[in-house]
Amino acid sequence: MSTKNAPASEPPPLEGSLAFEEGDFHALSARLAGDPEGSARRLVTRRKLSALGKQAVARAEPRGFVLHSRTSLHHPHAFNGMRVKRLWAYLTRGPAEKKRLRAVLGAELGKDLDAAYRNAYLCLAIEAEALEVSLRVHPDAWYDGQNLKNRVAKEGVQDLLAILNALQGFRLRIDDWKGEWICGKLTPERLQEFFGFYVPGEHRLVVEECLPAAPGNRAPALAPDVPERLVAECLRLLPLYRFAVWSQESDFLFERKD
Repeated sequence: MSTKNAPASEPPPLEGSLAFEEGDFHALSARLAGDPEGSARRLVTRRKLSALGKQAVARAEPRGFVLHSRTSLHHPHAFNGMRVKRLWAYLTRGPAEKKRLRAVLGAELGKDLDAAYRNAYLCLAIEAEALEVSLRVHPDAWYDGQNLKNRVAKEGVQDLLAILNALQGFRLRIDDWKGEWICGKLTPERLQEFFGFYVPGEHRLVVEECLPAAPGNRAPALAPDVPERLVAECLRLLPLYRFAVWSQESDFLFERKD
């Protein structure tokens, strides 16, 4: 994992102006997701997520992580099927780490690393009925998924088990499967079961925590401390990110002959 000298102190707490409002959720509802007139409201939400992502990046740096934050589209576009049902900020490996990974993968496999979903990433997201903090490994980021699976095969599940069980409130899952593995309650057998199912390149791996915000009962999600909570929960995922994602420190992608 790329590191820099830690600054003297972390960035100050987030301002209350980043608190979520009813309109942030409403603009992502089924009725408005495809309406271009909702884009102005969604832009406000996108800017909040951008600020949260940048704050998470800044707070991760003194912990030894060099990450890069970007946000998703807020207006209907062919890329999102002309409907904006979800907005997110995603934190991926920085340019220097992408360069190192390209050198390992080779020119052909490493050519598309600039696309966020081709890297494991940390995510801060909002949908019409929930806020979410997660670590996600898309099938196209198979090298990060394979790195994790290889590491567990070589070292066993105990280290990962301890990391996941420290993440009370999160759940581990595969794609949209009904099965889920609850962090804080995992056993070695359950985690081994997970890796028996999970196939990098075929499945999406997700470790997520959701704050429900159903219409008519959004009060918990509208609390002024929620943005600070989302950033703090994102930072709780850093040990998992360090363990799972390919880096010079966690290099289990290809079998070494030395």
